[in-house]
Amino acid sequence: MMDETILIEILKGIGRFFINPLFYIAMLSAIFLGYRRVKRERRFFHTRILDGWSELKNMVLMGFVLSLIISLFSVVIGLTISLELLVALFFISLIGLVLYVYHVLSPIIVMTLAFCAIVWMDWQDWSYSIWGIDLVGRNVVDGLVITVPVLAGLLLMAEGILIRRNGAKFASPIVEKTKRGMNGVSYYSKQLWLLPLVTIIPGDGIQNFAPYWPQFAIGAEQFSLIIFPFVIGFQQMVRQKLPMYVYPQMGRSIVLIGELVLIVGLLAYFVPVLGAAALALGAISRTIIGVHYSRSEDRNSYAVIRSEKGIMIAGVLPDSPAEKMGLLAGEVIKKVNGQLVLTEDELYGALQINAAHCRLEVLDHSGEIRLTQHVVHSEDNHKIGLLIVR
Repeated sequence: MMDETILIEILKGIGRFFINPLFYIAMLSAIFLGYRRVKRERRFFHTRILDGWSELKNMVLMGFVLSLIISLFSVVIGLTISLELLVALFFISLIGLVLYVYHVLSPIIVMTLAFCAIVWMDWQDWSYSIWGIDLVGRNVVDGLVITVPVLAGLLLMAEGILIRRNGAKFASPIVEKTKRGMNGVSYYSKQLWLLPLVTIIPGDGIQNFAPYWPQFAIGAEQFSLIIFPFVIGFQQMVRQKLPMYVYPQMGRSIVLIGELVLIVGLLAYFVPVLGAAALALGAISRTIIGVHYSRSEDRNSYAVIRSEKGIMIAGVLPDSPAEKMGLLAGEVIKKVNGQLVLTEDELYGALQINAAHCRLEVLDHSGEIRLTQHVVHSEDNHKIGLLIVR
């Protein structure tokens, strides 16, 4: 009977998820991200790589499985979250979205800031009332020092997985002038992911301002369930290496940090001070990773720059003949239908030699020559889906 009650309250809580304004603000932010990216790509290449709704679809869909896993893990181990923590998370996430600074929206940064805010309220003996919610500071030994690092570790691992899988997919090319006056291409990936997590709120604090909210009891304890929209933000520029190599490596590093934070956070059950140490270690390590990649990607060197060996590919449009031929950003097209090509005009002129078939000689990322070919339809031979460094 108790299991059925919990399931019913979870189903009811799903409906309450959609009244959280953070959900809609995140959606609007994702739409704005897509608009900015499409506008930038059209300015540099007169076309867009992905449609403007891609960021929104990616935000909603990519984190669903991860949020389910984290929610199940949290419920199984009985991870409870204070109402004060959720309110702090709401405002910190809101500030990051509004200011358009997604470095702040790494889970370890958001959770650490929320933790510090609540502990500071406890030290100062502050209390607030917002929208009928009474908020007070929490002593770190009241479970907070275990809950926050464990949840932060899980979400940080999710961030790393999402960056590893999607960072390169949404890396948008930007044409820049090098110090020598040549055209080089940097890649900018800025994304949002939404993870709707099932959170357990102990006590009857929610009932004070929302008596209709789902609530259940285990023994003498009262609990409420909330589906909270955790927002994960990411932004990173790369130049010296290609996105397909940088972002997976960066994602793996973040997953390792998340695992470490999770392990130390679980040990905080026995030694509470380890919880605060886990948050500090995670926040510092995640910041160092971001700073490292930012500083290493200066304008002294570009992986994608105009080449004297042929035509440098800056990007490939999805579902285009170029993608079907396996062409990748950073590769150099040397010959088209047997003709040497150095300019865009020469490329499309060489395509006319054989209007029905396209044969390319390509210099790959390893500096090796490979051959590829594809049937080109008459409507495609002047537009095979390449973004070229001019």
